[in-house]
Amino acid sequence: MLRLWLGDSTRAEESATAPAFVSNRERVRYLVIRQEDVWFISFAGEKFGPYISEREAMLFAVDAAQKLGANGEDTEVCRVDEHGEAQAAWTYGLDPYPPRL
Repeated sequence: MLRLWLGDSTRAEESATAPAFVSNRERVRYLVIRQEDVWFISFAGEKFGPYISEREAMLFAVDAAQKLGANGEDTEVCRVDEHGEAQAAWTYGLDPYPPRL
């Protein structure tokens, strides 16, 4: 039972629990990487680009990930930072499409 405070009175409400869905599949990743003054997309061992800005590379990567996601794959787009760490930027089914970048 969940108790909510509403001003000077309290009211009890039942909380509805929905089963969580967790996929066991690994997400297919599109990596957006900066190399010197240009950006590339790395996917399935191939490199695509160059793109003139991070935004342009992200838009192309999200568009490709959206199409693959619509075909049943779990996809995400990650930005690789200057330390080589991939940070999720967009995930199929969780983030809006088209993205707000």
